[in-house]
Amino acid sequence: MNVTVLDLRKNMKKIMSAIEHNEPVTLIYRGRKKAMIVPCSDEHLKTSAAEHPAFGMWADRKDMDNVNELVRNLRQGRF
Repeated sequence: MNVTVLDLRKNMKKIMSAIEHNEPVTLIYRGRKKAMIVPCSDEHLKTSAAEHPAFGMWADRKDMDNVNELVRNLRQGRF
């Protein structure tokens, strides 16, 4: 299904219906394809944030042990 930005604004119910029927939607802006809206697979809906590789990537940083002190230092003036 190809839709324009105006269609996206005015016919959202029809576009959402197409997505629910596993149909990809191509967004066209000024006659050119700009984006694809594709339905999420069930696998993506079942994963949690804790399973993402970026989760906990700063857990071992020593400068973030005391968050209050870190924020206070960030908010200090430069001079």
